[in-house]
Amino acid sequence: MKLRKVTAASAAVLALALSATACGGDDGNDSDSGASGGSKIKIGIKYDQPGLGLKEPDGSFSGFDVDVATYVAKQLGYDANQIEWVETKSADRENALARGDVKFIAATYSINDERKAKVDFAGPYLLAHQDLLVKSDSDITKATDLNGKKLCSVTGSTSAQNVKNDIAPKAQLKELSGYSECVAALQSGAVDALTTDDSILAGFAAQDKYKGQFKLAGLKLSNENYGVGVKKGDTATVNKINDALEKMVSDGAWQKAVDANFGPADYKNEPAPKIGVIVK
Repeated sequence: MKLRKVTAASAAVLALALSATACGGDDGNDSDSGASGGSKIKIGIKYDQPGLGLKEPDGSFSGFDVDVATYVAKQLGYDANQIEWVETKSADRENALARGDVKFIAATYSINDERKAKVDFAGPYLLAHQDLLVKSDSDITKATDLNGKKLCSVTGSTSAQNVKNDIAPKAQLKELSGYSECVAALQSGAVDALTTDDSILAGFAAQDKYKGQFKLAGLKLSNENYGVGVKKGDTATVNKINDALEKMVSDGAWQKAVDANFGPADYKNEPAPKIGVIVK
């Protein structure tokens, strides 16, 4: 066999071609290949909300938002072991999407006009309401009963201010750094009630260590439409996620996830919301 001589010019062309081939398929975002590509997808969740998004002591993750995100990822072509969970605290959700840190966010992310100016939303996938968590034997049945009572919420929470300013102005507001601290204060009797979204309250009440100790008052002090946050302008991903959410409802997986994560707290959830319908 006769071998051809490779000139210096030819070698240079070949090197450039190989370099382009090696680099051309990697744009820095490995969350678009799907299961067949063997890549991962980065999804933003909360790490500290039992029943919704919680990082367990063994490093695993649990909660309704986690179940929803896992189902959606599956419909996008990713197995559970291809998901990389990224903690996205409330204050950083818009930035995380803008930077491309995550493909989407499912983290008790209420849809509102201010946020819609910065990100796009799929869903909603859950309609929650601001509520009160009280002890099982509490006689607090309505928000005005909080007048003269000690009310706990997280520092800077709009939920607590809503009650203080508009419903029970004589409530004694106690602001702590996290909801777990408020739950502990409620358990000890240091406060009489805790307020935030009923889904978050139900998640805490459903924990084994608190079963039977608390109840939700069943009030609907606000409407919180939880959506899946997506980078602004990524309409294709929004549409795919909406299709996945509709399938999750129709095949029963949505209700199964609600029952598994909130059932122990006797959470009276709203029916699955219609895609694109925001309840004011």
